Amino acid sequence: MTLADRLAEARRSKISSSSSGAALSTTSRQRPRRMVDPFADVKRTVHQELLETLGPKLYDADMTQSELEQKVRQTLQQVLAAEETPLTNADRGRIAAEVADDILGYGPLEPFLRDPEITEVMVNGFDTIYAERYGRLEIVDAGFADEAHLRRTIDKIVARVGRRVDESSPMVDARLPDGSRINAVVPPLALDGSLLTIRKFSADPYQIADLVAFGTLTRSVADFLEACVRGRLNVLISGGAGAGKTTTLNVMSSFIPADERIVTIEDAA
Repeated sequence: MTLADRLAEARRSKISSSSSGAALSTTSRQRPRRMVDPFADVKRTVHQELLETLGPKLYDADMTQSELEQKVRQTLQQVLAAEETPLTNADRGRIAAEVADDILGYGPLEPFLRDPEITEVMVNGFDTIYAERYGRLEIVDAGFADEAHLRRTIDKIVARVGRRVDESSPMVDARLPDGSRINAVVPPLALDGSLLTIRKFSADPYQIADLVAFGTLTRSVADFLEACVRGRLNVLISGGAGAGKTTTLNVMSSFIPADERIVTIEDAA
């Protein structure tokens, strides 16, 4: 059993499988048919009117993020109030939330990025999104409106970390401000549409005691690894995707004395 499997099993024993959050589909083997969004036209109209109403205010450097969010949500309510399409309060709330996510964040990815139990999000085309929860990768009932919508979101993500991705440079690896790692591939390198993967950074990193409790390693092995680090031995950590390389490295890094200098060399920064 890999480290990722053990960590997932430990989390499942603590948290009920009925945990609230972004809902995952019951199977990843058969791709479900996504329901047609009945409010797609309304959202496009509201989105456009919001952009026209706020204009340059969306890019005002003097406005804090909280002020911008408040301004966007207030304007959203005003635009929705003037919308002639009959909407229930629940419909208005949903449309407002989704448009706000698109303006302020990363669109349909936002619910999964906010969910602390989801560790990875994979976009295999604008209408196919997978999310990893409890170590299981499953398709979700969410998607982008079209390829252009996905590309705008990818451009927004990489622009915020000072990177770019286009036809002349169709692949990018980067690290978000919160530590999450991203990989984006666009045409012509991606033949069937743009691809995006986000490996989320854990806000509550594991400690060596956690790995022992999960059964990933024994107490004697944990002591041995600590001795290797404190003894300044060379250590190589390797494994397949999702095997737990970064988790293991982070845990072992906690053994480095506080007065030691740490230098990292990587191609994903």
